[in-house]
Amino acid sequence: MEKNIDVNKVVTHWIDSAEKDFVTMNHLFDSKDYSWSLFIGHIVLEKVLKAKVVEKSGKHAPFAHDLTKLAALSGLDFTEEQLDWLDTITTFNLNARYDSYKQAFYKKCTPVFSEYWISKIKELYSWIKLKP
Repeated sequence: MEKNIDVNKVVTHWIDSAEKDFVTMNHLFDSKDYSWSLFIGHIVLEKVLKAKVVEKSGKHAPFAHDLTKLAALSGLDFTEEQLDWLDTITTFNLNARYDSYKQAFYKKCTPVFSEYWISKIKELYSWIKLKP
């Protein structure tokens, strides 16, 4: 059984960490390090979703990287399109992390592909943060 947690402190931790990573994501994108920018973008969304999970449940967020799973636990009302985006963005975590996927992911991360997905990450990030 989980001990009582300081929900505000844990939520603040996740939000502050997501904000720092958001800046890093943009720096990586601006420096044309697209695959790592998208990887960090996944982490940004993971952290802001975990903040929402903690707010809703009063418990620590699970050790999970699956954005659609975290979205379901967050209690937010995502559209099907947003859930599709989250599903795709979740793959950036695996593709950037494991050597067997890295080369194919690097090739996929063209400027056009990366700009499109960074814009979706930014849109989701803003939307999630604004939700009560």
